[in-house]
Amino acid sequence: QGFDESFGHMGGCIDNYSHFFYWSGPNRHDLWRNGREVWEDGVYFPDLMVREANRFLEANREKPFFLYLAMNTPHYPLQGTEHWRKQYEHLDSPRRMYAAFVSTTDERVGQVLDKLDELKLAERTIVVYQSDHGHSTEERTFGGGGNAGPYRGAKFSLFEGGIRVPAMIRWPGHLPHGVERRQLATAVDWMPTLAELCDIPLPQRRIDGASLVSVCRSADEPTPHHEFHWQSGRGVGNRPQWAVRRGAWKLIGHPNDTSQKAPLTDADQRFLVNLDEDVSELKNLAAEHPAVVAELEQLHNAWLADVEKQE
Repeated sequence: QGFDESFGHMGGCIDNYSHFFYWSGPNRHDLWRNGREVWEDGVYFPDLMVREANRFLEANREKPFFLYLAMNTPHYPLQGTEHWRKQYEHLDSPRRMYAAFVSTTDERVGQVLDKLDELKLAERTIVVYQSDHGHSTEERTFGGGGNAGPYRGAKFSLFEGGIRVPAMIRWPGHLPHGVERRQLATAVDWMPTLAELCDIPLPQRRIDGASLVSVCRSADEPTPHHEFHWQSGRGVGNRPQWAVRRGAWKLIGHPNDTSQKAPLTDADQRFLVNLDEDVSELKNLAAEHPAVVAELEQLHNAWLADVEKQE
């Protein structure tokens, strides 16, 4: 397990020029290569990431490789380049700062894809791109800047705006291109998907993910997930936020709406929606379908007990 080599920061975020972690003191320098602290004073961190990624591609071009490029952008602090700041200066704050940082991200990802083309590796490389969660509405993003469209919720929320994120997979000549899939899929599905595409056997143990290869190849293929579970936090006293989805039905326990699209009351501690009928999740159907609530909560409790047993 682990990686043969690594580069980046250890904490949740860093200033993109000093590479210090500014939160509550003491502030500390946080840039490392293979476990050893390195200093690149004043060099824009996204450019460092591209430099290191492209160096890795060049060094491993003649053999199979796995590159995990966890871009820090567009995570705060919102420090887009001057080019993109000028591009969006007509927008209101914080949208203009967030847009500049997203475009900065897009540009850097493109530089890595360009390197694959330069090395003539594009048709031999599977590329997966995915965000980790919805946009932030925290103080450090000036209260927002992102937009989840019709979806309620943002980062820290189990409403769709917090967990439904963009994802793409590319393998020229092997997977369809320019198409969209709407089936339920999750980040844990990438390992079995890539294993199948690369003809690599999976570990002989239970995993939560399922291969998406058939879904990638056909819009008519059903999702591999009959049900799926989420939980943020743990412990009964902490009132963790949790969710379970079975088909179109989704139940959220102790919901948190960080987008503040609509108020939540004590009556919403169990929030039931049918995503086929209301993807905005603005109306709680729990009172109208108590049997569905009971069934889904039983599924959640059984799943949680199984998780704790595995620990």
